[in-house]
Amino acid sequence: MLKNSIILLKSIFKDPQGFLSLSFIFFIFFISIFAYMISPDDSQNANNMSLSIHSKPPFFKTTILKIPNQSKNLNFFRFFFGREKIDQEIPIIKSVWIDGILHYQPYGFNDSFLKKIQINKFPKGLSYHDIEKKYIYTKTFFFGTDKFGRDILSRILIGSRVSISIGFISVIISLIIGLALGLISGYYGGYIDTAVMFLINIFWSIPTLLIVIAISIALGKGYWQVFVAVGFSMWVDIARLVRGQVISIKEKKYIKASKVLGFSDNKIILNHILPMIVPTLIVISSANFASAILIESGLSFLGIGIQPPTPSWGGMIKEHFRYILLGKAYLAIIPGVFIVLIVLSFITLGNKLRDILDVKN
Repeated sequence: MLKNSIILLKSIFKDPQGFLSLSFIFFIFFISIFAYMISPDDSQNANNMSLSIHSKPPFFKTTILKIPNQSKNLNFFRFFFGREKIDQEIPIIKSVWIDGILHYQPYGFNDSFLKKIQINKFPKGLSYHDIEKKYIYTKTFFFGTDKFGRDILSRILIGSRVSISIGFISVIISLIIGLALGLISGYYGGYIDTAVMFLINIFWSIPTLLIVIAISIALGKGYWQVFVAVGFSMWVDIARLVRGQVISIKEKKYIKASKVLGFSDNKIILNHILPMIVPTLIVISSANFASAILIESGLSFLGIGIQPPTPSWGGMIKEHFRYILLGKAYLAIIPGVFIVLIVLSFITLGNKLRDILDVKN
């Protein structure tokens, strides 16, 4: 199994398109796992707001005054789930020490407006110079800021978790349902096949997005509800393809010989039929991964997908698509580009796997 996987990976990497698509998928997987470690904003859901710098363009720079949180959470899990208690970051224009008190001009206010902060807000033992060096610095927002002044790059990184997890879990759910129904229907035939095909035809006649919306409404809005809804909408293709292949495979001589020798149906299905349809499952899973990401993005855009403040690429487009008319199209384009790239990568990967594994639909 391991040897076959290595051979398959080598075949993919030999093709330029396969190499690029798989590399980008690995890159997004890596980011989704370690998002909070590399994110400029490591607060939970990258939800640190600064309204004074809202809707700023990519590569926007400003001076930041950081007020440390003396009781911030430093446990290990912050690397994977973000910090609940974060340092306060205040965009400023200038700052000056007067009688041991730090006076600063917040970003967006005129020169006559100065706010004060006592030195005891900073760790003890630090000089004025040490405080300025450590807690006053220039910060670059490489993808700009959204309408709430949140770092778009951080929300893109954290939002990658939604896309990867929705694809992974939805594919597993659809595989379990579609594989089970396809194997049973194709192998046993008769009334079972008729009943399963009737169910498939019902789902086949209803638009996928409509099914997902109906399930989402029935289960309610939420993180896991979206996973279940998307997973239950994609099993039809798997069941149909598995059924067709099982019907063809069960007519092979070695399957008939296994029945004559008294092998149980379970043993025949698991040991002789299932391994033959694995290539098909791999290819369709890649396509379903892309479909799941698109469906989730559509649901979030409609407001019934992943709910704020959890960042998702589709939700980010929903929050900012009106800004396209205001000359700030980048607010919606940036997450849209990532959706296009990850979906295109999975579709390309699926096509390459189909060619390498010689899968016939």
